[in-house]
Amino acid sequence: MSHYAIVVPPLYSHIRAMEALAMALSARGHHLTFVLPPDALTPDDARVQLCPGLPEAILQAQRRMQNPANRALWRIANTMAALTDALCHELPALLRTLRVDGVIVDQMEPAGSLVSESLGLPFVSVACALPINREPHLPLSVMPFAWGEDEKSQRLYRGSERVYDLIMRPLYRALDAHSRRLGLTPRDRPDRCLSPLAQIAQWAQSLDFPRYALPESFHYIGALRGPAVGTASALPEGALNVSPLGYASLGTLQKHPYLQLRRMAAACRRAGVNVMITHCNTLSPDEIAGLYRSGATWVEAFIDQPAFIQYADVVVSHAGLNTVLETVAAARPLLMVPMAFDQPAIAARIVHHGLGRRVSRYAASATMARQIGALLDDEGARARLQAASRALAACGGAARGAEIVEQALTTGRPVLRTAAS
Repeated sequence: MSHYAIVVPPLYSHIRAMEALAMALSARGHHLTFVLPPDALTPDDARVQLCPGLPEAILQAQRRMQNPANRALWRIANTMAALTDALCHELPALLRTLRVDGVIVDQMEPAGSLVSESLGLPFVSVACALPINREPHLPLSVMPFAWGEDEKSQRLYRGSERVYDLIMRPLYRALDAHSRRLGLTPRDRPDRCLSPLAQIAQWAQSLDFPRYALPESFHYIGALRGPAVGTASALPEGALNVSPLGYASLGTLQKHPYLQLRRMAAACRRAGVNVMITHCNTLSPDEIAGLYRSGATWVEAFIDQPAFIQYADVVVSHAGLNTVLETVAAARPLLMVPMAFDQPAIAARIVHHGLGRRVSRYAASATMARQIGALLDDEGARARLQAASRALAACGGAARGAEIVEQALTTGRPVLRTAAS
């Protein structure tokens, strides 16, 4: 079968999503090589491997990206530009050495697209976060704004886009320079580097803002999820025998969320919710004790999050894409406390569809408690969540994504929504 390279940012949620896609492709007989640092992968699959002998320039740029401080608003453009530089210089030789038949490229790693095109390799774009495809009437996928077609909203979208593009100029300059150096038509933004063969997004049309200009080769495929990797602790005794049951987490990207988690714990206590809080090994023993004092019923570093959410009556989270998809899949009401990155934009879309509520990261526990109570009493939201859950399941997930990737990279022809097999 075929051998595909996977170019993805060295970020936990992006890697896990691409792993799920890789495992689905492996099940179809393909070999996958990730361009990532050592120890980045979790699957035990002989067909899914890391690139041997990754050049030091790429490793240094990836380590820089992994440092949360370098992903702050005023640093992210230079951080991404550095990784683009390293990949555009080193990836051509790597892909030739690997003798790959095609490339799977995260939308947020546009160097993979430029290099693939320059080598004549077919490539597919994958949105592991919200899709970056732009449309004139839409807020960017990193903006927190609600949907609106009125002139005030449209001015807000246009103004925020100009500011964002100013901030991202270091990356745009790098893309423009490398596209010219590689002999390609000049392009200066990641959304101008997307595959003409197929673009897949782990999101759903039923969760997005209205879109009118997506290419016919764009496919919503729902959640990219694989089997459990065995790192979660067992569910605590009695957790599934209480009601109402809550789950609260700030995901994997927040460095020290202690004060926010304390407010969440206190809010759940006020609302009468027995809450499980996970912290991804970010808290000290004293901080864990503080969460119990504030109102947590259980505190764990990790649990089997999708399994626990299936039983929860309410979920309180940072609006990370994976947690949101798992919550919608389980048709559970969601209180979102967006913290960073595309989380405010994800929250805006969930609120737009009436599937959850949103509060500021600075909201007091009393404010959060009122919203939790409102969610528990909202029969209309439950009905909408059931419909959204069915729509998400119908997208096909990793298995459907693997079909589209295989078809695009095998035939070298666009895979259209109306004709995808």
